[in-house]
Amino acid sequence: MKASPTNDPRWLIRRVKENEEIAKKFFLVERQILSVLNFQDLFKVLLSAIQKTFQVPYVWLSMIDTSDVYRLVQSLTDMDVFHQRLTLVKKSAFESLIGSSMTPILINSDLDRFRDVIPVDAFDAIQSMALAPLSLDGEIIGSLNQGDKTKARFEPGIDTGLLEQLGIKLSLCLSNVTAHEKLRYLAYRDVLTGLLNRRVVKNILEREFARSRRYQSPLSIAFLDLNDFKGINDTYGHEVGDLVLMRIGDILTQLSRESDAVARYAGDEFVVILPETSKLNAEALMKRVSFYVSEHPATHGSQTIPISFSYGCAATTDQGVKDPTDLLRKADKRLYRAKHLRKPENKKP
Repeated sequence: MKASPTNDPRWLIRRVKENEEIAKKFFLVERQILSVLNFQDLFKVLLSAIQKTFQVPYVWLSMIDTSDVYRLVQSLTDMDVFHQRLTLVKKSAFESLIGSSMTPILINSDLDRFRDVIPVDAFDAIQSMALAPLSLDGEIIGSLNQGDKTKARFEPGIDTGLLEQLGIKLSLCLSNVTAHEKLRYLAYRDVLTGLLNRRVVKNILEREFARSRRYQSPLSIAFLDLNDFKGINDTYGHEVGDLVLMRIGDILTQLSRESDAVARYAGDEFVVILPETSKLNAEALMKRVSFYVSEHPATHGSQTIPISFSYGCAATTDQGVKDPTDLLRKADKRLYRAKHLRKPENKKP
């Protein structure tokens, strides 16, 4: 009678050695996890390390597209970096696949059901996959995924204990990275609107001013201030006031070019730095923004909140502009004059 493999000492020894080797690989990956402090390294270094260590053809992350982590990734990193390493999934679709458990799942059939999770250019090649859920602050926000070209690699029924540990460690890594990246984000971004903050305006303006002088190209700046913003806060409340600020920030970003820099300067003041732009074209942009704002007022529930703003534009070609401070000061003076002329008592009959 043939002995059962589990009673064969040689099989047991071989199995122990295999498990030891796998444990060593997990340990090596866990050491790298502890050294990751930014999203760039998370996607480029760590996922590549997992792929190489375990010799898996495909390793990537999936994220729920409304998660705070993904929004932070979007704001801080060039998304081209993640082309092969990230898939976005709607929360409802993801929950229908994963559920609410942190236990990894193995799949080697009916992969079409997981199409939203799998990178488009890898879908036809992957025959089996493992998904280890990832969480942040107790909420599932995505998964660490591994795909193979064989059905046997991630066959359901295989022990997923070490994979679950890897998911937990990577979740801790995500928490750590998110904390570090938020600090970096707050260093140059306005918390409410997501625009650049005042601290960065000075650096960008100095850089663009020097470039303008070097290449003899025009540089303009627009200084905006909301009209009667205090009245909006007093009438509708500060929550609506915040919505108005975010609305203006979104519109300015939407109507500006990628080469322009849009910033919240202070309170209800905004600055737009416009490289390669004459003052005439800067004023034309502000008129377009003003028209768009008037045609698309902010809404809060059933309430419509009309918004308007005053602005002042200045350019490097203006008389007396010798440095970035002159440029900003001149735009500010023109803004002040526009606000002054807007008052009923100062309007011409």
